[in-house]
Amino acid sequence: MADFVQTNNTKTAVRELAVPIADVNTFNGIIQAVLTDNPWECTAYIQNDVQQDPVMRSKDAYTARIIYQDNEADTVGYVTARAQTIAGFSASITELLANEALTAAMGGDPVRDAERDSFSCTLKCHDASGEIYYVAFTRDRVTVSSYSDDAILTAVETWADTVPALA
Repeated sequence: MADFVQTNNTKTAVRELAVPIADVNTFNGIIQAVLTDNPWECTAYIQNDVQQDPVMRSKDAYTARIIYQDNEADTVGYVTARAQTIAGFSASITELLANEALTAAMGGDPVRDAERDSFSCTLKCHDASGEIYYVAFTRDRVTVSSYSDDAILTAVETWADTVPALA
């Protein structure tokens, strides 16, 4: 029987944010800045005969929470809506807040619980060295994973230090 032989050593590093990212627009601004500015100097590459961007979205999830309150402002229920896009996230909030049948069924008035919203976006990055790694953003942390070269973490960390929302 053949043995498994380790071929590389990948790492993961996490930065816990002191304060959660304020809202979906701030979150999206951070992601768009990375995609537009390419602060880690990633490079384009070819995979399966297809040109790949230096940095690209790998997966997104945006979750909104609406609570229902009675006349004494006590919570009598809640719903969450999860979407893969910010447009879907925003549309679901609008629909839930305006849905009179759901409001009647829940027995209270809908109120947006924005502090309980969650956002996540994972970026797939191609380092100039040829290494592929991932940077995952959530409302309260940034995770760099699947890297082996410490220079990758240094580049992401140096950039993150310049973004006030990522303190």
